[in-house]
Amino acid sequence: MVTIRTCLGCRARTEPAHLVRIAARDGQAVIDPDRRLPGRGAWVHPTQRCVERAMRALPRALRQRHLDASPIERWALDGLDPSPDRRNERHMDN
Repeated sequence: MVTIRTCLGCRARTEPAHLVRIAARDGQAVIDPDRRLPGRGAWVHPTQRCVERAMRALPRALRQRHLDASPIERWALDGLDPSPDRRNERHMDN
């Protein structure tokens, strides 16, 4: 069975291989490259557009009232592709 996740930015449903997991650690939102940090996670496409849209929803998605999202903002500004070619990605929308 294939696991499906929803991008917090664009709300597209897809396989986790196309997404980056964000988790909360010590009051900060951080990238979870190994997808093993404990607690709730939020999934987002690694694009500026999706990350920018997801920023507002991160505290709620991670259930952290006071969340420092600046590490994610810096990650997004460090050269994410603003609109990658996602034609080969299969969306699992109903």
